[in-house]
This record gives sequence, structure tokens and C-alpha cells, in this order.
Amino acid sequence: MQEVLGQRLGWVVRAVFDNPGVTVKVGDDPTATVRYAVIPALGNARFLLPLASARVTAASLLAYNALRPPKVRAGRAAVGVLARVGLLGLTNAPVLSVHADKPEDLLSGFLAAELGYGRLHAAIGIRPPDPHHKPTLQLFDDQGRPRGYAKIGWNDGTRAMVRAEAATLAALPAGGGFPPAPQLKLHTQWHGREIAVIEPMPRDVRRIRRPDSPRLDAMLAVARRGGPATAPVPVTGLIAGWRDRAKDADSRIHGFIDKLDTGLTLEFGDWHGDWVPWNMARHRGGLLVWDWENRAAGVPVGFDLAHQAFQTALSTHGKPAAACAEAVDAALAAYGPALGLDAARQRFVADAYLVELWLRTYELSGGGAGWNPKLHPALLDVLEARHG
Repeated sequence: MQEVLGQRLGWVVRAVFDNPGVTVKVGDDPTATVRYAVIPALGNARFLLPLASARVTAASLLAYNALRPPKVRAGRAAVGVLARVGLLGLTNAPVLSVHADKPEDLLSGFLAAELGYGRLHAAIGIRPPDPHHKPTLQLFDDQGRPRGYAKIGWNDGTRAMVRAEAATLAALPAGGGFPPAPQLKLHTQWHGREIAVIEPMPRDVRRIRRPDSPRLDAMLAVARRGGPATAPVPVTGLIAGWRDRAKDADSRIHGFIDKLDTGLTLEFGDWHGDWVPWNMARHRGGLLVWDWENRAAGVPVGFDLAHQAFQTALSTHGKPAAACAEAVDAALAAYGPALGLDAARQRFVADAYLVELWLRTYELSGGGAGWNPKLHPALLDVLEARHG
């Protein structure tokens, strides 16, 4: 089966459907418990589209389409129109047929029972195989209404991330300019997976404008948990924590930590941990932010700004780690003063962010997630170049 599905689709099928009582076959079997169109093809799968009904299939494609990049939005809209009028067969998309001994043997059936719905249908996004990635299920009822968004932790690293997000969502503050987030509906376990179901987003969310521009007020509200600014404190506590986290890590990271300026003071607070344009949307004049699995406390104010610059350069523009680090420097030079950062503190926050990012990558590798080849050993090489 793995040879037929290919790596891109195969790992998601294993994570979602590998369960006693469940079999998956390529080919359209009308007797199957659930059926999925593979969009666009087996070898280049990006989406598993539930074929429960024309209404559900169309909703899976069209819900929240305004959040997607223009090219993706146009493609989904075109296929969604075909699905709505019952002409999806014109796409010649292959079909996966899934047989289950009983409904709760399928994750969608289990979640329907847990959430109190008679039945739920799962549209499943496909990402390239990566031990950091989590399969995600967008859940719809029989009328095609969104009912939730499920994340699946399937190895030690991703299970920990799902647990972290569930705990964070249960404790997010309200008010004080803190950006609202879709709330947690369910946190549970199922056949060795860690599952968090997040409520659906409002239907009228829209892509943010000027995605490369930081939302400084919202960043500060997250850093300060919707409260006032806090007094600067020495960076020595942060550095001591790093040394403890890195005690068994590559010796190069210790050399970089030792070169940082320990005489500075900075304002510390929370960070979202993955503050990027694709984790936020416009809603009724404000900002809606999701994907809180990497949220942490006790970091220098400015980490979210650094992260947005680095990850936008990395993921959107495909730049190497060294160029991404330069984007961090540029963002902090441009916007750091509004966060209370002078030139010396901008330099420290940039270096500190790169150290933190490498440590996070290191810790994920220890949790069974493997190394991200875009970040290791590249970040160590970047830090070496910055500090000689």
C-alpha cells in the first residue's frame, strides 16, 4: 500500500487510519464506510476530500477559501463548483475507500460521538512527510457546516505539541488588546494519538493585508498577556536556562551562548511561538490568531517579531537560514524601537531568537521528530558566522 500511495499521502493515511478494524484501498468502492477523492493525484496528494454528499464535498473545498492564497483559492473554487453540481468525476481524481468494522474505529466517528454529533465528515490536509508535521482534520456535519478542526499528535514530539496547545487555549487571557483565538472544544486520546479539536473559525474571516508587516500592538498584548509593560530584568536567567536545556547538546551551541552579552536587561514576557501571517486572519476589524502550540513564557519581548521575519523569509520566500537571519536583523532594526529595543538589545534579541530556535529544533529531535534539515546544522553555522 505504501508503494501505491507514495510518501506524501502514505504517512497521513497511517497516522489517521492505521487502526484495528480499518482497511484502506485505492479505488472507488461504494460499500466503503467513507470515501475520499485524492486531490490532485496519488503521487502529489494535497487534500483528501470526503465524498459523503455533494454538499459536504463542496463545503470541504469552499469553507474558509478566502484565507487561501489567490492561486489555491481559485483552484479550490473551481473544484468546489464541480462538486456542488455533482460533476467532481470530471476531475478524474483517484478515490480512497476506507472500510471500518464500526464507526468509532474511524477517528471521525470517535470524534462525532465525543462531541455529540450523529456523524462528522473529515476533510484532511496533506503535507510533505515530516516528523514535525501533524495531520489535520476539518470536521463537517451532514449539512456541510464546519464543526471543528482536529490536530493529531502521532509521535512523542507532536503529541507534546498537541498537549501544549490544548493547555494554552484553556488559559488564554481576554481583553487588553489580546488577539482572540478559536477555542478548545475537546482534548482527548485515541489509539495512541493525542487529539485536540478546536472550534471552527467565524465564516467571515479574511486574509490579512500586507502580510509581511508586523502587528506590533497585538505582539505586545501577547507578550504582556493583555496587561501593562513589565520592568526590564537581567538576561542572565534566560542564559542559565539555555545552558540547562543544552547540557547534552552539540558543544557548538554552548560556545555561542557564552559569547552573548550578559550585562543587558530586557523586558520579558510570553510569545505566541509561531507568529506568522498564515496563522492569523482579519475578523471584524481585529485580528484572529491560531496555532498556539509553541506558546511559551519568559522570553525577551521581540521574539515574535524575529520569528515572523525569519519564518516568512524561510517558508514564503524560500531563503536559506543565513538570509533569514538577516531578515530578523532588518525587522528588529525597523521595528525594535517601538518594542523598547535599542541597537544593543536588537542584536541580543536576534541572536537569542536564533539560539532559542535551534534549541527548539534540538528538543523536537529528541522527542522523535528528527532534525529539520532547513535549521540544523544551518543555524549553528549562522551563529558561528555572526560570532566568529
